[in-house]
Parts: sequence; structure tokens; C-alpha cells
Amino acid sequence: MEHHFTVEMSAGYDQAALESRITVLPCIIGGNVARTQDARISDYVEGQPFTIIKEVNGEDVDQEKAKAAIMAAVAAGQGSVNLKEQGCYRAAAVTADDEGLKNLLDTMNRCREMTITYVFGDQQEVLEGKVISSWLTGTVDGQIQVDHEKAAAYVAYLAEKYDTAGKPRTFKTTDGRDVEVTGSYGWKIDQGYETLALISMIQTAQSQPREPQYVMTTTDRNNDWGSTYVEIDLTNQHVYMIKDNVVVWDAPCVTGNVARGNATPAGVYSLTYKETNRILRGRKRADGTYSYQSHVNYWMPFNGGIGLHDANWRSSFGGTIYQNNGSHGCVNLPPDKTKALYDYVYPGIPVICHH
Repeated sequence: MEHHFTVEMSAGYDQAALESRITVLPCIIGGNVARTQDARISDYVEGQPFTIIKEVNGEDVDQEKAKAAIMAAVAAGQGSVNLKEQGCYRAAAVTADDEGLKNLLDTMNRCREMTITYVFGDQQEVLEGKVISSWLTGTVDGQIQVDHEKAAAYVAYLAEKYDTAGKPRTFKTTDGRDVEVTGSYGWKIDQGYETLALISMIQTAQSQPREPQYVMTTTDRNNDWGSTYVEIDLTNQHVYMIKDNVVVWDAPCVTGNVARGNATPAGVYSLTYKETNRILRGRKRADGTYSYQSHVNYWMPFNGGIGLHDANWRSSFGGTIYQNNGSHGCVNLPPDKTKALYDYVYPGIPVICHH
């Protein structure tokens, strides 16, 4: 007797174990196979133009695609799977023919020829393309990248060379002497802002002039105090108003009391503001009173609480009064002369105190 039986069978497998075995397959691990690389622009080489380095289609596989293809083959009962036919090998995403890459190459090579000319009054500082191109570090999202530290170092160099605020300068006094003066008044580059501006200019690959962004400026880039300023001669106890290089007003004065440690500081400042009918007060005592209170008709501060003003409590000015009977630091002026100076000055006018 012949008997025929039909048996339905199904194969099962441990998915976790399969995944574990797949992860250690040589084709997945890769080993010493050639890796796929996108086309890119060459690194900087002094004196050489940038070029495009062709893409490489290597033998490394996309692990997730390969894993999915193998598991699908196992589930279908297949004895083999062709990873290449399944599209599991990585392909370069950017080729040498990519128009975006070509445009970036053109931009980077134009950087080699560009110049940025910084202007500081009558002086100039030229940043050349051969330096600029050495700062290029590659591209990100279609834009050339600039080494921030190198750009910042260049801006710091400009600040060191051309900033004047806080640095000694030579001032020619009304009586013809050359004296050294310093002070907060002067030019000072905004280095953080300027570094970002420089990077943005480089990314345009266009030659251009540039005046830096400053956090502090003066009336004249070539000569901080220009041709109109107030001069206070602390040694000779005299104040001059110079307008367009001509002395249009002058008067004797009394400055800070040297014997009491209140000497008026030398330096280059600017007038903060001016005000009439002001009460000047000294240090406040514990009982609420002040060490002194003085009404002045004309108040012209230039260094914190130190300023020029009339002093109707004095009968004489100039000479050596300041050494033992000077002010608390302010510049006392004859009452009958002060209004004329008040009318000349304006907020921001340079005030130069010197010995």
C-alpha cells in the first residue's frame, strides 16, 4: 500500500543571534578595505592654487542596508545575497563634477588674489590674498570656512598697532613743548565685531577697503585731539581753549591740592557734558551732611567727578596756590572768565591735562 503524506513546515531562527553574527561579518566590519570618500577641495599649500580631489567609491558597505538585506534573505530562505546588487555599498555623495564644489573652488582661488585694505586715517594696512588663503580650513554647507583664531590674531595685531586709547602720545603744548600724555580718550577697535566682519569679507572673495568698527573714537584719526580742544597746563596752572589751532580763550586756574593728595590727574579725556547752576558735593558723612557743598554757575566734567568750573570763593588764580591750597581735584576758574569757555566747549571735546 502506498501512502503519501503532506507536512507543512516552517523554519524559525533566533533574530538576536542572527543580528549578533551579522555585526561581525568581514563585509560589515570593513577592515582594511578602501573607504568611500566624497570629492573635496585640497588643503592649502603655499604658492599653489586649490584643486578638486576626486571622489573615491570604496568597498565599505552601509551597515544598516547590508543588515536589512541579509535578514531579508534569511527570512526568504535564500542561501546567499549579493550586497552590491542590493545597493549596500556606499557611494560618494559629492563628485568632482558637482557644481557647488566647483563654485567653492573658484571662490577659494579668488581668495588667493583678493586684498582687504584697512584704512586708519592717512595710514593703510593691506591684508594680502596669500595670507588670507592660508586661513581657509575647508567648506561647510556650501560656504568656505575661515580659521577664527587666525582672523582674531590679525585683528589683535591691528589693535596693537593702531589703537591709541590708553597709550602714550606726544602732545605739543601751547608754549611749544612736546610732552607725553596718555588716557582713556583715543581709538579702540571692537575686536570681537571686527573679527566676524573680517571673516565675512573673506567669504565674499572680493577685494575691498575697510574701516574697522570701533568701541571708542576721537575727533581725528590722524591726531586724536584734532585742532579744537581744551588744554590744561597743570605745571603752569593755566587753561587754554584752542579752536582750529588758534587760542581763542585762556585763563589762570587752580587745580587739585597736591599736599592733600588731591592733585588733578594728567591725561587725555573728553568733556562728559556741561551744565549750569550745579551744586558740587563732597563725601557724604554718617550724619547725612557733606564734607563740602559749593554752588557753581558753570560745570564742565571731563574725568568722573573732576571738571572745570567757576570758583567765586577764590580771589586769585595761577601760580603755586594748587600745591597747598588747591581744589579737591577740579579745575577752578575765575568767575568772570568761565562763561566764555562754557560757550566754546561741547560734550566730547578733547580735554588734555599735562605737566
